[in-house]
Amino acid sequence: MDRIILDHFISVGKEILIKGPPLEALRFKEARVGSILTLTDAAGEDFRGRVTHLSKEEATILVFDLFSFSTESPLEIILFQALPEKERMEMIIQKTTELGVSTIIPLRSERSISLRERESKQKKAHRWQHIAIKAMQQSRRARVPLVEECRSLREALETCEDGLKILLWEKEGGNLKNVLKEYFAGFPSWTSGGKGAVIYAMVGPEGGFTEEEVKQARGKGFIPVKLGQRILRTETASITLVGILQYELGDLS
Repeated sequence: MDRIILDHFISVGKEILIKGPPLEALRFKEARVGSILTLTDAAGEDFRGRVTHLSKEEATILVFDLFSFSTESPLEIILFQALPEKERMEMIIQKTTELGVSTIIPLRSERSISLRERESKQKKAHRWQHIAIKAMQQSRRARVPLVEECRSLREALETCEDGLKILLWEKEGGNLKNVLKEYFAGFPSWTSGGKGAVIYAMVGPEGGFTEEEVKQARGKGFIPVKLGQRILRTETASITLVGILQYELGDLS
């Protein structure tokens, strides 16, 4: 449901009819008649189209443009974000979506604000997926990043599978550039735009992670890294980290 993928070839200037899963994906993107969106055909090419008709059973889209390159990065970035205060989570979702993040998982950590505390001030969590959808539309992405439910650090660690796992830690983190170079030295196709690279990126709250939390993450294979010597706000750190990863291994150039 995160992207509209068709099982046939399409071309510019044609109107196409969609049903089934592609229609569900269109609804997930909150499309309406007149909405402009990105869709992918059977050859993997991305097109732009405008919704001309929409009903419960079907929709028609007028295809008017073809992208020269895919709008989606070959890099899969899963961002674990400790809950910040105020409007910072919305900024993180918006900007990392524009940069091509795949999934965002809000975290409860020892020093983070709790979701209950956030919601008692002003209910915002219900808007997070909507913010990702709007940022996807603005950046012309084909895929909507999924903003999952808030979970504890321990629960989040249990979701990790194979891939590079990094954690921002201002105390004893290693050099990010060196970690990327060493890890991907055995996978040259990934560093040249190949598919398959998965990175779990964990960013703490203001005040950072505790040593016990870092110990838990290390036990699941996470490597602590730094982003230089300056202390960044959590939203700056998340956006910067995703941007660096896309530049080094993804589709930013």
